[in-house]
Amino acid sequence: MADENNTEVQAAAPEANAGAGEAPRGRGGRGRGGDRGGRGGRDGGRGRRDDRNRDEGGEELIEKLVHINRVSKTVKGGKRFGFAALVVVGDGKGRVGFGHGKAREVPEAISKATAAAKKAMVRVPLKEGRTLHHDGNGHFGAGRVTVRSAPQGTGIIAGGPMRAIFESLGVADVVTKSVGTSNPYNMIRATFEALNSQTSPKSVAQRRGKKIADLLGRGHGADAQTAAAEAAAVTE
Repeated sequence: MADENNTEVQAAAPEANAGAGEAPRGRGGRGRGGDRGGRGGRDGGRGRRDDRNRDEGGEELIEKLVHINRVSKTVKGGKRFGFAALVVVGDGKGRVGFGHGKAREVPEAISKATAAAKKAMVRVPLKEGRTLHHDGNGHFGAGRVTVRSAPQGTGIIAGGPMRAIFESLGVADVVTKSVGTSNPYNMIRATFEALNSQTSPKSVAQRRGKKIADLLGRGHGADAQTAAAEAAAVTE
């Protein structure tokens, strides 16, 4: 009889442990541990994904989650936790933007940041659809960045937030350098300042009232046929 009682207790123990393990996840985002478990269970781990493709209005966008910051506010009843998300969004074809969102939950903060990034998207002219037309510098606060065009096959020589920008933008070959700070907000704003200063031969030719072949042939000492061929290859 003692052995049968022990067997029944052991069989009931896993069920009790399983029920105890499910209780914190059912409470949702009330505590620190339950907050993370609840987010993962309700949203399928959305806050942990850093690259998502969506079709909205027939346009496929690349979303990169760059940084999540957790902040706390001490109140009379304890601490209130909040989250701030930094997201970069691009179409992979020359348009990119970044946004910042804050909320009590990670998925909601990411959603706000993504919506802000889509509204702030800018177009950057690309050479042959793979690299920048010329070098550029940008700075914001203590952050200073340098971006340089690169030959085919170089790849994206960038790290952290800057890599997320160029992957979303659709750049395949670029060399970058960041000095002064590792703050992702300052690095991204400095990089966008450098990208906003990019100009294409087509826009320069229109502004100066000249032909693209004249601009390309004069600087490199090329003959008329080579300059005409390069001008025909410039699409933006």
